[in-house]
Amino acid sequence: MKYSQWIGIFAAVVLVVASFLPWTFHPDLNKYFTGFFSENNNYGKPGKVFIVLAVVATIFFLIPRIWAKRWNLLIGALTVAFAIKSFIVFSGCYRGICPTKQIGLWIMLLAAVGVLAMALLPDMKVVEKKS
Repeated sequence: MKYSQWIGIFAAVVLVVASFLPWTFHPDLNKYFTGFFSENNNYGKPGKVFIVLAVVATIFFLIPRIWAKRWNLLIGALTVAFAIKSFIVFSGCYRGICPTKQIGLWIMLLAAVGVLAMALLPDMKVVEKKS
């Protein structure tokens, strides 16, 4: 795909931005949780992990070497796995109370899938060596 690298970088930036958006609303606490805030830090700060993964993925998207594209596939898979884990943790019900999913949670999940999809479709030219 011709623009897969730039779309992947855009998805990585969207992933970081989504970490600052509201992910869930908890009616019992009357608070919004984000990738950087949860009550008493119970769910951790997955936004920090997403920033690190997005920076590494962006670097690998910019390096035009086959080894970088292969490592980016691993980074994309780790990003999707962590996004699924964060989605389940943040949106899960507890003590009979189910938090309301907000747009940031969905954007985070779609951006992570976008990073992986663009890592699967690198724009690499195959050059034959003449012997």
